[in-house]
Amino acid sequence: MKVLVAVKRVVDFNVKVRVKADQSGVELANVKMSMNPFDEIAVEEAVRLKEAGHVTEVIAVSAGPAQCQETLRTALAIGADRGVHVCVDTELQQLGVARILRAIFEREKPGLVILGKQAIDDDANQTGQMLAALAGIPQATFASRLQVEGDVATVAREIDGGAETVSVTLPAVVTTDLRLNEPRYVTLPSIMKAKKKPIETIDFAELGVDIKPRLKTLKVSEPPKRPGGVIVPDVESLAQKLKNEVKAN
Repeated sequence: MKVLVAVKRVVDFNVKVRVKADQSGVELANVKMSMNPFDEIAVEEAVRLKEAGHVTEVIAVSAGPAQCQETLRTALAIGADRGVHVCVDTELQQLGVARILRAIFEREKPGLVILGKQAIDDDANQTGQMLAALAGIPQATFASRLQVEGDVATVAREIDGGAETVSVTLPAVVTTDLRLNEPRYVTLPSIMKAKKKPIETIDFAELGVDIKPRLKTLKVSEPPKRPGGVIVPDVESLAQKLKNEVKAN
């Protein structure tokens, strides 16, 4: 069984994001980029399934500019067998990515698709669900545990009311939560081996999909700065401040 894993190139989570002066977006020039952390978890889980004997091949796919190949090399260093880079030089939104992934899904015929539940740059949490709908296959989101037996995947997921366990018939889409696993440290020998693994390059036009953006960003601004805390001498003073300054009822 093949597993398809989608990986996204985003601003590194350790970098403080800065808004552009014209408020058209965030500053990406000369900023450290890396793989989306939720996608690292997805790759790790796919590799673990292969190591357990449930999977024969792990395919990493990324859509975007040429620099996305660096992200794919990271996935290959973690343990993916080969990469697919869909070249796109224009803005990609969630529906466009889902359509690209559906086209790759139809080409590769994987038994399982694993994605991070969301990307840390837009926090949209939409691509996995859209892909499942477009491909007409089951989905299990926010997975904190994943087991595969035959043609059935059992997923434990956290919900508002506690925990839930669902079973889906493969092929299916699974999106990963933080508690699913802890990605392994990528060693230098793994990085060197990844350089020899193949990456297929595809122009998105070859897939015949519509990736035209449906949403327009009007303005991006930094959140307002939080005021400093105030120490009050007693409960009565606190109640007065809440009533008169915060206008709390």
